Amino acid sequence: MTKEASRQATKPKVARGGSLPRLFTLDVAIIGGPITETFAKKNKTISRTIQIRSDQTLEKLHHAIFDAFDREEEHMYEFQVGGKGPQDPKARRYVLRMAMNDPFPEPHKPAGNVARTAIRSIGLKVGDRFGYWFDFGDDWWHQIDVVAIEDAAPKGRLPRVTKRVGESPPQYVDWDVEK
Repeated sequence: MTKEASRQATKPKVARGGSLPRLFTLDVAIIGGPITETFAKKNKTISRTIQIRSDQTLEKLHHAIFDAFDREEEHMYEFQVGGKGPQDPKARRYVLRMAMNDPFPEPHKPAGNVARTAIRSIGLKVGDRFGYWFDFGDDWWHQIDVVAIEDAAPKGRLPRVTKRVGESPPQYVDWDVEK
């Protein structure tokens, strides 16, 4: 192998637009949902730390959160960015493609499609907080805190969970057992 070929083989992958993908470290905490009192007493905090590249989409982040909390069945979801956290009506909503033609007037009109919105494009910085709402019937609410942004993402599979706090709550609670 020539020196030039060797250099090309070890070059980091450059993202669209000519820049290297950055690495975002996000703390994702469950702040609301159908959690029983017994489960809540045993798990005061339920969170996962997830690393994701800046060129990966909000849809990829959803799948990472879904897997990190051991969920079993897909449901509607959205991300709420730019407000004061989850459930802020002033936040920009990033939704599934089917919800892009949302009949609601401003300010509730979607800002973007999760499958086409890269993490780098939503303007996050360290210390920012945004929301993730999963399953519009059971209303699993998550708060996502941006804890670090590194200039270059490492090699390897991303997104990935780097820390788990608390057990994963069951996606569906058997309330008859909890009585």
